[in-house]
Amino acid sequence: MPVSNNFVDLAGSWQLTSPESDHSASMAVPGDVHSALHAAELIPDPYFGRNEEVVQWVAKQDWMVTRSFSLDDISGDWYLDIDYLDTVATVSINGAVVLEGNNCFQRYRPDVSKALKVGENTIRIVLHSSVRVGAELQTKQPFYIPYNPGNSPIPDGNMLRKPQCHFGWDWNIAIAPLGLYGTIALKKLETARIDHIATRQFHNEDGTVDLTVTTSLFAKAQGIAQLYFVLDDERVRLDVGVHAGETPVTHVFHIEKPRLWWPAGSGEQALYTLSVELPSQTETRQIGLRTIELIIDKDEPGSRFAFKVNGREIFCRGANWIPADALFSRSSPDKTEDLLQSAVAANMNMIRVWGGGFYEHDWFYDICNRLGLMVWQDFMFACNLYPSTGDFLENVEAEVGYQTRRLATHPSIVLWCGDNELVGALTWFEESRKDRDRYLVSYDRLNRTIEVAMKKASPDGIWWPSSPASGYLDFGDAWHADGSGDMHYWSVWHENKSFDNYRTVRPRFCSEFGFQSYTSLPVLKTYADPKDMNIASPVMELHQKNAGGNERIAGTMFRYFRFPKDFPNFVYLSQIQQGLAIKSAVEYWRSLKPHCMGTIYWQLNDTWPVASWSSLDYGGRWKAMHYLVRRFFQPVAIAAIPSEDNSKIRFSLVNDTFHDISVDLAVSLIDMKGKRTSLRTVQAVCSPDAACTALTIDASEVPEGHLLAWHFTASNGMGGQGHFVNGTYKALELEPAGLEVLHEEVEGDGTVEITVTSQGLALFVMIETEIEGRYSDNAFDLAAGESRRIVFTPTTPFERGKLPEFRFYDLQSCQSVD
Repeated sequence: MPVSNNFVDLAGSWQLTSPESDHSASMAVPGDVHSALHAAELIPDPYFGRNEEVVQWVAKQDWMVTRSFSLDDISGDWYLDIDYLDTVATVSINGAVVLEGNNCFQRYRPDVSKALKVGENTIRIVLHSSVRVGAELQTKQPFYIPYNPGNSPIPDGNMLRKPQCHFGWDWNIAIAPLGLYGTIALKKLETARIDHIATRQFHNEDGTVDLTVTTSLFAKAQGIAQLYFVLDDERVRLDVGVHAGETPVTHVFHIEKPRLWWPAGSGEQALYTLSVELPSQTETRQIGLRTIELIIDKDEPGSRFAFKVNGREIFCRGANWIPADALFSRSSPDKTEDLLQSAVAANMNMIRVWGGGFYEHDWFYDICNRLGLMVWQDFMFACNLYPSTGDFLENVEAEVGYQTRRLATHPSIVLWCGDNELVGALTWFEESRKDRDRYLVSYDRLNRTIEVAMKKASPDGIWWPSSPASGYLDFGDAWHADGSGDMHYWSVWHENKSFDNYRTVRPRFCSEFGFQSYTSLPVLKTYADPKDMNIASPVMELHQKNAGGNERIAGTMFRYFRFPKDFPNFVYLSQIQQGLAIKSAVEYWRSLKPHCMGTIYWQLNDTWPVASWSSLDYGGRWKAMHYLVRRFFQPVAIAAIPSEDNSKIRFSLVNDTFHDISVDLAVSLIDMKGKRTSLRTVQAVCSPDAACTALTIDASEVPEGHLLAWHFTASNGMGGQGHFVNGTYKALELEPAGLEVLHEEVEGDGTVEITVTSQGLALFVMIETEIEGRYSDNAFDLAAGESRRIVFTPTTPFERGKLPEFRFYDLQSCQSVD
C-alpha cells in the first residue's frame, strides 16, 4: 500500500462480508463482488451453464468491504478520492459516515479530516442492494416511471445512475453487479489541487493554432500555488493566487506548425502531451489538434448528417461499443485495447459508446486517440423512461458536468449524444401511451438538463439530442424515417424482413442496425457441456437474451440456405448469414455516398459468451462477420448491388480516400464445379471521397447454376474479391469442393502457415481452432484449382512442432447432403 506524507493508495485487498449472510472473502479493489465470491468458491462461475439463475441472490442483499490503513500525521485537510463507486453506497472511516454515494458515474472527494486518527484507521464501504434500492425509489416517484422488462428482467434499474445493462439486456447477463471500479485513495490537500482541465482550440487562417488551457484549482483557503503548464517541450511557470473554492487559471500555447489529428485511414494521429503540474500533483492529457463539425444542412430529402474533420467530410465506418465485460474484474486495459485494435484492423474509424453502459475509463479514450477511432459518446440513458424529479435531475447535472469535463480534452470524442432511444421509448409503455404529454414533458426536462450541463462544461462540443433523432426538437420516428439525422434500422432483425429490405431505406447516417449469430464453437464450449450443444437446450436458450432470437436465426436459414447437418455447422452458418446481412446494408448505404455518410453497426463486442449481434466473440476472437467487415469497410471497395427489380447488377466503387483512385475490375462467372469464365474487364476511376458506378450488367448475363464473381486492384494498392448470387444460396446445386490442406508449418515467430487448395467451388471457407488467435483471412472463396495461403497468429505462442488442430468449414459441406 503506497503511503506518503500526503497520499494513501487504498487499492488492493479488502475484506468482503455481508450483514445478511455469513459469507466472507477477500476482494480486490478495484473489483466487483461477484468475482470475489467466485474466486472464493462461494458462487459458481456466473457465465457457465445456467448459473446466472443460481447467483441471483447476490444482488438482493447488501455487501460490505473493509480494510485498514495507518497514518503517522493527520494534520491538515484530507479528502477521499473515489470514482466508479457502484452505486448506492455508504462510506465510513472509523465509524464516521463520510460519504453517501448514489451515482456510479460521479467522482466523490469528501473531506474526511475529522474522521481520521493517528495510527491504524478502518475504512468501510457498504454497497447497498441495487435491486432493493431501485424498488424503493420507484415507490417515491410522483408517478410510475416504466422500464423495459424485455431488456431488464431485474426491475427499476432506471431509478439508479448505474449502467443500465447491469439489470440485463437483450445481450447481457442479468445479475446487477456491484463494486468499486476506479480510484480510491486518501489525499492531503496542500495549497490547492487540480480539479479539472479544459482546452479550447483556435485554428487560425495562417495555419497556426492557439491552444487555450484552463485548469480549475480547488483550495480550502487563500494561498499561492506554484503551477506549471507543459506542452511537449514547452514549460511555463505561473505563481497563482488562489482563494477558498475554485480558481480558474488560463494559459495559451501558440503552435506555429501544428500537426493535425486525423481519424484512422485519413491521416496521422498526431498527439501532443499536455501536463498541468503542482508540487504535489501532475495531471496529463493527450491533445489532438483538429477541427470537428456536424453538417446538418437542409436538402431535398430532408437534412444531411455528416462529420467534417479538419475541413474534410469523413464517411464513418464503425460499430457500437458496449462494456468490455459484464463483470469489471474480468476486464482490463489490455483486453479493451485488443478489441479496439480489432476495430481498426477491420477498417473502422468510429466507435459509438452506447448509452446503457459506462462512461469508459480515460485509458479507453487514450487508446481511441492513438488508434484514430472517433468516438460518438452517448450519455448513459438507454431504452427506458427516467425520473425528472428535482433530486434526480440535480444528480444528472453533476454527473454530466463531471463526465464532460473529464473527457472533453480527448480528440477522439466528436459528438455528445443525450441518450439512446428514449424518444422511441415513449411509445413502448402503456403508461406513456395513455399520458404521452406527461412523459414527454418529463423526458424534455431530463434531456434539457443533460444538454445545458454538457454545453456549460464544453462550449465547443457538438451536441445531438438523442439517437436516433431526425433533428433538433424533432421527435419523429427515426427508426423508419430516413430523410434526416441518424437512424436506427431494425426492421430486418426485429421485424423479420429479408436482407433485401436494407435497400429500401436511404439513411443519412445509420447508427444502429444488426443481425445475430451464435458465438463461435470454442467459446460455446466454455459455458456449455456437449449435451447442451443444441439451440433448444435450456443452456443455449439462457445464453440467448433476445426473445425469439434463436427462432429468427433458424428461420432466416430456411429462407436463404439449406439447413446445416449438425450443431457446429449450424453455428458456422449463423455467422455467415450474419455477415451477409450486415454486408447487404453497408455496401448499399456506402454506395449512396454522400447522401449517406455513416454506418455504425450493432455491435462490436460481447460482455459475456452469448448469442448476439457482435462481430467479435467474448474474449476478442473474430467471428466470420468481422473478416467480412474488414472487406466491406475497406476505404476503397467494390460491391455488386442488384436493382430493385433484380434485372441489373451494378458494381459500386467507393473511394473514402482523399485522392483519385483508378480500379481494374475483372468480372467472371463460376459454375457449380468451380470453373471460372471471364465475363468482363473494365477500368474505372473514382474521384476523392466519393462513390460511383464502375460497371452495370444485365442479370440475364448470369446463367442458371452460376455465380457472378469479381476481383479488383486499385491504384493505391488496395484490392479485393467477392461473389454475387442472383437468388438464394439454397437454390444452388453446390458440389463437394474437395478442400485440401497442402501445407502447415510452424515458423520462427510462432505463427502457422496454412495453404488451402480447392478442387471445386468453395464458398465461405472458414478455419477454426480451439487456440486463441487470429487469421490473416477467413470466410473466403475459392474456385477450382485456386489456393489461399493463410497465416494463423496465436495469441500465446505454442511449443514448436505442436500444431493445433484446425477445423475447416465451407457452405456445401455444412449442409445436410452427402
